[in-house]
Amino acid sequence: MPSPMITCDVLMYGRYEIRPNVDCYLRIVSDSELNTPIVGDLKALGPVFEIEMKIYQNPRHWASKKALTTPGVRSVANYGLVKLHTKIFLGKADEAHREERRDHLDDFFDGTMDTYVAALEAEYSEAEAREITHIQANFDFYNHGWTEMMEFPADELEAHYERYADFFDAHSITIDDPLGTFRPAGGVTDAPSTPERLDEPEHPHAVGGFADDVYVETEDGEMLVGGGREEPDDVSPTDAPVIDEDDVESAAGD
Repeated sequence: MPSPMITCDVLMYGRYEIRPNVDCYLRIVSDSELNTPIVGDLKALGPVFEIEMKIYQNPRHWASKKALTTPGVRSVANYGLVKLHTKIFLGKADEAHREERRDHLDDFFDGTMDTYVAALEAEYSEAEAREITHIQANFDFYNHGWTEMMEFPADELEAHYERYADFFDAHSITIDDPLGTFRPAGGVTDAPSTPERLDEPEHPHAVGGFADDVYVETEDGEMLVGGGREEPDDVSPTDAPVIDEDDVESAAGD
């Protein structure tokens, strides 16, 4: 495993750790000082880095799954996870375009939360369900010419689609229509495209070569190919990054 690494935990949870990341590797590939702010109070993400399309799986992911599939708690988790993912991906966009994309990403990720739950109900693993939503997002980024936000190169779009073709076909999801039947009832806010970037795509945040299967890095550094681990028995929605005990207690009283 390459070293040093900085993780998506910087984005997801506002802290700096040298360890495998949340959803994908953020690997430092220069010796530049980590002094570039990305969004708001999320600081110190290196100015030069690569993101590999691998899925990292730790207790917070299982807790988020639990929260998104628990009646009463789901709406709180959905809102928080949408905002979290919007913040993460805006951090990959050029600063000049971030705010104009915010509402679009909020609406889009709201749809992918429904995708995630539907994939779980269709008996895809947690890692596979989460990867499906990442693929949807990359379809959307490509369609808008937001190549700087993509997690895998444009020439792997078809390969990623084919791997989940049964699920995508069942829900009318295509590269051109990434949400399919999961489009929110209120629609998705438009955002300006940058189609000129498709002429010679640059993917500063993408690494290819992982389109043949789902690659899962566990919390103890083990690499699993094909689905990840079984869900632990002691998962609590309160361990999700956007849920606290008050949310769960309020839901129980509903």
